[in-house]
Amino acid sequence: MKIEKYNGVQSILGKVSYQDFTMSVYQYLVDGMLIDTSAYRLLDELIPFYEESDIDFVSLTHNHEDHTGTAAWLQQEKQLPIYIHPQSIEACAQKATYPEYRQTLWGVRPPFQARPYGDSIESRQYTWDIIHTPGHQENHVCLLNKQTGALFSGDLFITPKTKIIMKDESIPTIIASIRKVLSYDFQEMYCSHSGYHLDGRSMFTKKLHYLEELSGNVHERYAKGMTMEEINQELFPKVPSLTHYSNHEWDSIHIIRSIIEDSGKT
Repeated sequence: MKIEKYNGVQSILGKVSYQDFTMSVYQYLVDGMLIDTSAYRLLDELIPFYEESDIDFVSLTHNHEDHTGTAAWLQQEKQLPIYIHPQSIEACAQKATYPEYRQTLWGVRPPFQARPYGDSIESRQYTWDIIHTPGHQENHVCLLNKQTGALFSGDLFITPKTKIIMKDESIPTIIASIRKVLSYDFQEMYCSHSGYHLDGRSMFTKKLHYLEELSGNVHERYAKGMTMEEINQELFPKVPSLTHYSNHEWDSIHIIRSIIEDSGKT
């Protein structure tokens, strides 16, 4: 575990591995608010930090297990209130069910009781706008501090050039969410997997342009009669190891399919 500080924000980095695949996961502590709770597999590493930190409550960007893994421990051991999008409360209260490779990678997230966000949430000194940003997950949110211009982006950003997504993700919906975020005034961005970005607006703009260009390329090829599989092979010829490990839950074909099937729905 690695802890760094940026403009009053503590950045807590943990890493998990599955065979030859390694992934970073970040959580952030700012003004008494803990944003996301990392993976259950990292609980033993995080307990010393939790025990020595002054935390008032937890805000979750969404209910995937790498963001909610230690929420139950924080609720039971520190009696912390935990907030999430209202439509994710029921899922958090249930025993987590997801594929075996994800259980191995992240651990099995215990159930916990969450409270619903409103339009904003108050920490000690700040008011945080809760921005609904679906695409990666339907109830995903970002948190924005308008006073400091800091955006906590969950999994909306991750990388400027998306090469692979989960089967339930939607590129057109992600594009709409990025445009929504870019309508706000912010600069710094804190991502759950790529960490701190001083010029977050620039990074999101790069991602938006990439996804818009990619979407145009997909539609152009589809209009010429190419199949989704042919387009995928041409645009993403290299198959990452996670595609095989996940039995194609993560796959570039989901990018192609969502661009073709979801365009015009958002």
